[in-house]
Amino acid sequence: MDNKQYFTMIQIRNGMDKICDQMADKDFAPDVVMGINRGGCIPGIYMSHRLHVPHEVLDVRLRDHKAKPNLDNLKKCLTENKKVLVIDDINDSGSTFKYIKQAIGDNENLKFSSIIHNEPSEFDKLDFWCYNINKDTNPCWIVFPWEQW
Repeated sequence: MDNKQYFTMIQIRNGMDKICDQMADKDFAPDVVMGINRGGCIPGIYMSHRLHVPHEVLDVRLRDHKAKPNLDNLKKCLTENKKVLVIDDINDSGSTFKYIKQAIGDNENLKFSSIIHNEPSEFDKLDFWCYNINKDTNPCWIVFPWEQW
């Protein structure tokens, strides 16, 4: 895709601050942050440091990967009545978040967040996010700092 939008680490950190403010407004303090493999790992680690809680990787890779998603660590945390924040870099098509939500069902201890929310996404149940885009009206490829290798 020719239209690329580059996000900076400053934008990412500002976005993480917005997510933290939104969580405080809704009185949600996670016991663990789970970054979705791969794009959510770095935001997840940043968030875990910011909140002083553990980080775990949630291995759900639906695009370009043949391994079956593994939600065991998420299920274990929810069984232990822990509050979990699942984070990804972008809620693009929504298929990853949708998969998790359908597999787990409704749980008040489970919240979803992303740095960027694509408004036409199939998943419209995000609890916290910072930036909105609309790829239907402005098709683009978001390039995050950790992808610029």
